[in-house]
Amino acid sequence: MKKKMNLPNKITILRMIIVLVIIVLALLPEGKKFGFWELEYDYRSVSILVLFIIGSFSDFVDGHIARKYNLVTTFGKFMDPIADKLLVNSLFIILTGLGSVHWLVTVIMVGRDIIVDVIRLIMVERGTVIAASKLGKLKTISQMVALILVLALPGVKGVEWVTYLAALISLISGFDYFWKNKKVLLEDVLS
Repeated sequence: MKKKMNLPNKITILRMIIVLVIIVLALLPEGKKFGFWELEYDYRSVSILVLFIIGSFSDFVDGHIARKYNLVTTFGKFMDPIADKLLVNSLFIILTGLGSVHWLVTVIMVGRDIIVDVIRLIMVERGTVIAASKLGKLKTISQMVALILVLALPGVKGVEWVTYLAALISLISGFDYFWKNKKVLLEDVLS
């Protein structure tokens, strides 16, 4: 009998599609500008902001539904964090290219995620699937809030500090991830 994909996994796939649409939009020219609350926007950036908010919100919705209705799957455990990282890191890269986010912030975000993914792969090989930690969830929330503020408040002085704070939280959560798994990781390196 053919099984259907559950709702949380469909939402995760939707988030990955949103990432592709954001990337395509970012490649388009800015378009017509308009003012709102003394800020200047264009339709492309507003579309990216709206899609990013939907993608960010979908991260919380799929996890909530999966836990509440016991729909947690191996696919969801692996693909949900990948979808989150694609959503967040793609936008950090795009905004760095546009000059809205400092390059070092993006290097920290992407570098941390690559290192954590390597740790997760090593742990999976050892038969351990690691659930997201509270610090990891805080990292994701801080990144999403920072990106929303950068997109929603273009050109506002001081808004870049939220990206620095998100980068700091990202570093701390990465060190925490390593520290909690260091015994297994060091065994692999030293053997």
